[in-house]
Amino acid sequence: MTNHTINPAQPSTRLSDLSAGLWVLDATKSSVEIKHKSMWGLATIKAAFTKLSGEGEIGPDGSAHGTLTIEAASILSKQAKLDNHLRSADFFHVERYPTFTFTAARVVADGAGTAKVTGRLAVLGTTRPLTFTARATAAGPNDVTLSGEVAIDRNDFGMGWNRAGMIKGLTTVTLTTRFTHR
Repeated sequence: MTNHTINPAQPSTRLSDLSAGLWVLDATKSSVEIKHKSMWGLATIKAAFTKLSGEGEIGPDGSAHGTLTIEAASILSKQAKLDNHLRSADFFHVERYPTFTFTAARVVADGAGTAKVTGRLAVLGTTRPLTFTARATAAGPNDVTLSGEVAIDRNDFGMGWNRAGMIKGLTTVTLTTRFTHR
């Protein structure tokens, strides 16, 4: 598994100003997108998951944790044949594994509007550690938008389908998650 930090040139907001309590994912203003090289590196496959849910909690001491759940069958690439293949047992096997879950055990904010997110990603019945840096791209008294990017090795989760070696490299996952305070 490869861990990756997002572009530090993006705008930042102070995470330390967020209120303690429960925060719920606003799925209508959140996204999880993937891209991966295919056709021996000549084409980039892009898709997004359209059904997400999640929540987090910030403790009185500023500690934070939470979960993000993705409905695997909600993947859309705008190519029906590709979408069906991605949902099949060759890739996401949505009939057997309907969701993926990232559980953030620890989120540590710094003073520069970024946070180190440490947790575990469960895909296809396999759970692996995952650490990445998220940046607050917007924050108010009752909402925060966190963005991040991480490179995932699909083989770590048993996705070994690769006809004629046409799939190359790591999958890039880009997250934009908006949470509202409850």
